[in-house]
Amino acid sequence: MSDYPFAKWQGLGNHYLVVESGRWPVPLSPARAALLCDPHFGVGGDGILELVTTGALPEMRVWNPDGSRAESCGNGIRMVARHLAETGRLPADGRILTGAGPVRVEVQGGGTVTVAMGRARFPAGEGTERLVTAGGEVEVDLAEVSMGNPHAVIEHPDPVGAVQAIGPHVEIDPRFPDRTNVELIRAEGPSELTMRVWERGVGETMACGTGACAAAVAAVRLGGLTSPVTVHLAGGDLVIAVDDDLEVTMTGPAHPLYEGRLSADLAARVEAAR
Repeated sequence: MSDYPFAKWQGLGNHYLVVESGRWPVPLSPARAALLCDPHFGVGGDGILELVTTGALPEMRVWNPDGSRAESCGNGIRMVARHLAETGRLPADGRILTGAGPVRVEVQGGGTVTVAMGRARFPAGEGTERLVTAGGEVEVDLAEVSMGNPHAVIEHPDPVGAVQAIGPHVEIDPRFPDRTNVELIRAEGPSELTMRVWERGVGETMACGTGACAAAVAAVRLGGLTSPVTVHLAGGDLVIAVDDDLEVTMTGPAHPLYEGRLSADLAARVEAAR
């Protein structure tokens, strides 16, 4: 066995490797992240949560399966919060640094974590806009919402059936030079949504925490839903509270799956991938 320890966690079926950078002999890189996330030739996962604990606050860095980086990850922050709490390293004030800034977490019983996600924004204005994707394959009305990372929220009568047809085109449309996450939503009641998500750099996943936050923000401010909103995802439910100032709080589960070490063979291939 090698000196490459990792933990595997999941939150609503979104599964990630948690890697502590100071415990690995080589740093992560786009090629190494892509190899590790490959389910056939690596460990497999929806991404890697790289935990850095050398600063004043523990920091979560998010790697996508295509080797790109994400500013934040709502499901991931719950996993990192529990991982830190269970190893006695969660700060007393619950603050964790992400690429979108610090967030505050509270680890509760039964694997539940509440996260103060910060303030949402409507970068293009508080409303919807018509988008016709390049080539005209898709035509939708969307709300652009930022949770520190980009989201395109689209009302649709069939989120489950349409996400794979719409998501890939919207993600890479020139309207979003850094690409975007795509959420298809349908209101199910005054405080409920069904949502399916196409994640930037990942594809369709079972859940997306920041996406659920963005969807709830759009539904409350533009669709007349009442906070808190229960968001039904493929992997389960998240509860999202949105206040009048667009401060967002997310509550949902995170659970450990297993711990392990890379085999000597995989470690050698990780080292060779620059």
